Amino acid sequence: QVRLVESGGGLVQAGGSMRLSCAASGGTFSINAMGWFRQAAGKEREFVAAISRNGATTYYQDSVKGRFTISRANAKTAFLQMNSLKPEDTAVYYCAGGWRLTTARQDYDYWGQGTQVTVSS
Repeated sequence: QVRLVESGGGLVQAGGSMRLSCAASGGTFSINAMGWFRQAAGKEREFVAAISRNGATTYYQDSVKGRFTISRANAKTAFLQMNSLKPEDTAVYYCAGGWRLTTARQDYDYWGQGTQVTVSS
């Protein structure tokens, strides 16, 4: 069974930085792309960033471009470096894995449990 485990969330002041990690385990044959999504209170889960299996291609939501960087150490480990954080970034952040590299929530088959990121003003 595929499992994604996240770490690195917590509380940070506006303008600060955080680094989220995601590690995949189990039967990960179907995981090529890895991505990050977030869900703020009262809102739907939205795309943040995604990366191809070899790391050559990345996608970003416009609101985080230039501030966030997605990377991966290998096929089973991904990171999200978040700089210049804003209160609007406050949300539960989810790691996701799937066959194809897309920005669509429904295209990802595997999900982590989510980790809370809170940015204070």
